[in-house]
Amino acid sequence: YMKNFEGFTFVALLKACTKRKDAHKGIRLHDEILRRGLLDRKNPYVASTLINMYSKCGMLEKAKYVLGKLPVRDTVSWNALMSGYAHHKQFHEVLECFDCMQKECLSPDVVSFICILKACGSTRNIEKGKQIHDVVVNSGLLEKHVELGNVLVDMYAKCGMLEKAKQVLEELHIRNVVSWSSLIGGYVQQGQGEEALSCFERMQSEGCPPDAITFSSILKACAITAAICKGSIIHEKIVSRGLLEKDVVLGTSLVDMYAKCGMLVKAKQVLEELLVRDVSSWNALVAGYVQHGQIYKALICFEMMESEGVCPNTVTF
Repeated sequence: YMKNFEGFTFVALLKACTKRKDAHKGIRLHDEILRRGLLDRKNPYVASTLINMYSKCGMLEKAKYVLGKLPVRDTVSWNALMSGYAHHKQFHEVLECFDCMQKECLSPDVVSFICILKACGSTRNIEKGKQIHDVVVNSGLLEKHVELGNVLVDMYAKCGMLEKAKQVLEELHIRNVVSWSSLIGGYVQQGQGEEALSCFERMQSEGCPPDAITFSSILKACAITAAICKGSIIHEKIVSRGLLEKDVVLGTSLVDMYAKCGMLVKAKQVLEELLVRDVSSWNALVAGYVQHGQIYKALICFEMMESEGVCPNTVTF
């Protein structure tokens, strides 16, 4: 009983370290856990929480080492490592972990499937993604877990299979802003601006309010189709909801939309009104000037950017 009680205490402390990204204190807790012999089969959550702490703190080799040293590995401990790799966008490692987990005859759960589908989307591994889709459908998990549906739509969209992504979305019992945004983002990624705008209209007709990610994608769709009137309406909605103060990417998307539509005075005005101007927002205006042959203004813009202490990147150059 006392060993279990100690385990719960260390789980709570490790979670606090994870939240604060305090790896130094987490390492000290790890030493104490080893000293007390808590990394055994009777305390699986101590092990998984320890792996999660190292993973979220970016110490993925250490997380992998801890997993490898466990006397018994379960689905939860593998999930902790896969989630860490996914969090740090190391998706090939997620795929490797999933294969190792299956070789150990462990059954994946919802967290496992979410990690592997994210990895399939980001690595364009459509064959693996289709296999996982079939397993998820046959297991009946899709009806119970909204996030699984969202990540399936996203996986197909990132792999360029937009008709399949649309089909999956239409079959979902619950469609939310994440699933709609994934499909809209997929259309934009493939340069299908009209389809993205149509999808956005349908999303709104179903009473699903867009978020910053949706607005950013739809502004790109407006830029692709030169739908400046639609873009201006979206701009007003963004301002009315106070999103520009919270999301730097959204500001960049606005500057880019106006610049690509040839409204360079408006693009410059939006840039000047942003609370935070980063290299991406400046690049959007510089590119707009170049695209429309206003080379002198592009050079002036570059000088202003440097005068504000913003370092140019390869896109700027």
